[in-house]
Amino acid sequence: MAEKTIGVPSMKGIGDSFKDFGIGLIAGLGFLLAYNIFGGLGVLAAPLLVGSMIKGDRGTIIATMAGFMVIALGGLAVSNRATSTNEAVM
Repeated sequence: MAEKTIGVPSMKGIGDSFKDFGIGLIAGLGFLLAYNIFGGLGVLAAPLLVGSMIKGDRGTIIATMAGFMVIALGGLAVSNRATSTNEAVM
């Protein structure tokens, strides 16, 4: 039988979601602290530290998403710098 993807909210479901939210807050705080401690290298060090700090699947997901965001946002920053709105250049 297929698992339901949408259902009636339950106290257990709300509790699980609150726990996930709290872990996300802790991971975000850990990321900011590591980023501030390591400066420019913090972009690489912070996801690795937080991913190892949060155990299990959640830590793996945090490290994976952080790596993805570094490349994605870095690529956007580079592409935005490459375009010029200065008409004197054209």
